[in-house]
Amino acid sequence: MMQAGGPDASRLLLQRVREVAATVVDKQDRLDAISTEIAEVMGAEVCSIYVRHGDSRLLLTATRGLNAQAVHNTTLAVGEGLVGLVAESARPVNLPEAAAHENFAYRPETGEEAFHSFVGVPLLRGGLVIGVLTVQNVRPRAYARDEVDALQTVAMLVAEVAAAHEPPSDDIGEDPRPVRLEGRVLNAGVALGAAYMHEARLPVQNMVSGGDPAGEIARVDEALEEMHRALDDRFHAADLAGEGEHREVLQAYRMFAEDRGWLSRIREAVRGGLSAEGAVVRIQEQMRARMRQLRDPFFRERLHDLDDLSNRLVQHLAGEAGRMQKDELPADAVVVARNMGPAELLDYPRERLRALLLEEGSHTAHVVIVARALDIPVLGDLKDISAIAEAGDRVAVDGENGQVFIRPGAQVEQNFLHAMQMRDERRAQFAVLRDKAARSIDGVEVSLNINAGLLIDIQQVAAVGAEGVGLYRTEIPFMVRSRFPDVEDQQRLYSRALDLSEGRPLVFRTLDIGGDKVLPYWRLAEEENPAMGWRALRLTLDRPQMLRQQLRAMVRAAAGRDLHVMFPMVAEVSEFERAKAVLNAEIERERNRGRDVPASVFAGTMLEVPALVWQLPALLQITDFISVGSNDLLQFFFAADRANPRVAARYDLLSPAVLAFFAHIVDSAEGANRPIAFCGEMAGGVLEAMTLIGLGFRKLSVAPASVGPVKAMLRSTEVAPLADYVRSLVGLPDRTVRDKLRAYALDHDIPL
Repeated sequence: MMQAGGPDASRLLLQRVREVAATVVDKQDRLDAISTEIAEVMGAEVCSIYVRHGDSRLLLTATRGLNAQAVHNTTLAVGEGLVGLVAESARPVNLPEAAAHENFAYRPETGEEAFHSFVGVPLLRGGLVIGVLTVQNVRPRAYARDEVDALQTVAMLVAEVAAAHEPPSDDIGEDPRPVRLEGRVLNAGVALGAAYMHEARLPVQNMVSGGDPAGEIARVDEALEEMHRALDDRFHAADLAGEGEHREVLQAYRMFAEDRGWLSRIREAVRGGLSAEGAVVRIQEQMRARMRQLRDPFFRERLHDLDDLSNRLVQHLAGEAGRMQKDELPADAVVVARNMGPAELLDYPRERLRALLLEEGSHTAHVVIVARALDIPVLGDLKDISAIAEAGDRVAVDGENGQVFIRPGAQVEQNFLHAMQMRDERRAQFAVLRDKAARSIDGVEVSLNINAGLLIDIQQVAAVGAEGVGLYRTEIPFMVRSRFPDVEDQQRLYSRALDLSEGRPLVFRTLDIGGDKVLPYWRLAEEENPAMGWRALRLTLDRPQMLRQQLRAMVRAAAGRDLHVMFPMVAEVSEFERAKAVLNAEIERERNRGRDVPASVFAGTMLEVPALVWQLPALLQITDFISVGSNDLLQFFFAADRANPRVAARYDLLSPAVLAFFAHIVDSAEGANRPIAFCGEMAGGVLEAMTLIGLGFRKLSVAPASVGPVKAMLRSTEVAPLADYVRSLVGLPDRTVRDKLRAYALDHDIPL
């Protein structure tokens, strides 16, 4: 029996548990023997192992000291009792008198009333709490920090054993049948290839040092230097054309690799008796568990970077044994991962990558920004794809519609290949149209522009034959940074955006943050209805310094050039007046200081709030242009949350009510002789774009991939008869007129 903690206890515990894991075959016997060994080494009367089943249930799976009848019968919810508290917090709980704690939950069938002290540590695997390891004593006893550290160390190995104890489920990952998954398009594209499972984590065999912490710290420092050199070489060698946020992402990642807090915790763990590899994994698991509990997107993004760096450092510590075997990567790899950091993507040879599929992921995830720069299709929110797909599975990726087909079968694959060929042919046709005018058969011209959120998106303007950028979402660059950019940083960003537009019009939308778009370094209070809450212009008018700084940066960046500024979420004319007054004040401020100002300034309004439609006569007298943002406008119009799957598809955008609404807006703008544009996602659908043109919209802003199809449609259309037909549908009582519009296109040979 060893009641002292520290490296000796950790080493002895790991040695005993490893022997049991290697020699005991039966899963239940293995856990029982492990609990016995831990109790003896720790000098405890009780050692119990709880394994998590499902999302919220902790089952007593093995024990030494509690009543045997309680095994597989006693359960606790996550958050219930001391065991549940450990699982919920992902942190150790150490109490000399357990019953005195407010979370104590008595389970009479266990016989634990005889025991006073309690120590529980989480079983962490992949940053998730998969169970809890506890020790208890008859007498009140406060376990020393070294002893708790020893338990946490051995819990890493127990977690691997406990994971194998999970009862078999109906896991479709073993089902050879085809599977179709729906996800979120993070970077559009189509691909067909073989699944490659991204498993960056290298198994660590030796968790405890051999008694030479100074030597282990030296190994850490040497591996860090090697990792930094390798990262620098990788980033310099990466084929990333142009400048943009992907560069900032890689620079921020490189800075995180030098984070003193992360490195000091690793060194401290080594001094506590862990090996260099064991310390990295220990800190990684602890930080993953804690960061997963945070809702802040910045910290969750850092979690992926942390995983990437920790895995990479372990690989460097392992030397040649940790290097990725590039010859194992298929020539047509579709990489499947829960998530990954940006540097991990660069580890793969670009010529072999066809697509990236993520269980998690977001438009502002660092790996997605780098993938966009490399022109790799990415889908996210693919639930359980890591369990469903297996290495080598054929995978068809429809990155236009957010679908993935796993093991599609010969016929489906052939159909997909045919569809890809047709798509390539259509893209070739669109490429021919790139330099041709967006003009209808009867001579009506429509300005086709793109929506952009990153600098690299602006480079698509010339590539797809668009006239300019109808909507530049300025908040996205803010969301991938670790701090709020100052005026100089913003000026450089906006100046570069205008440079990339090469004289074409570019419309800056001021910050639309709040709601589902949160700045990672600025915490906002939770709201019941965030889409209709403190966001966009409402927020920046209440924080005028933020608005002034952004407009000042735009004015300086556009010196001698045209400046187009658009304010989002305007609900009242007075809000636009206040925002425009700030813009005018910043222009006057620059002029008074003797600085160059923009050659011309156009201040416009996003039309996203239905209330503003009934103020159009007053608004159109003072605004230079309006742009309809259908994403928010129509969810408010139908009172249907577009993020709620139960109601998002309940109402059709091509309903007579919507057509009448848009017709009124167009007629009002034309009557006041004010330009009107449409920049919502609705305009990206060819049938929807045809309808909008029929209603009178002459400027559309769409995703780059939609420019070609919309232009092909327009060049095959006579607008005059189309306008008459679309207007005739306005007064119908139908729920939708989509089929009627589709039939019109078919009858008039309009390609959809």
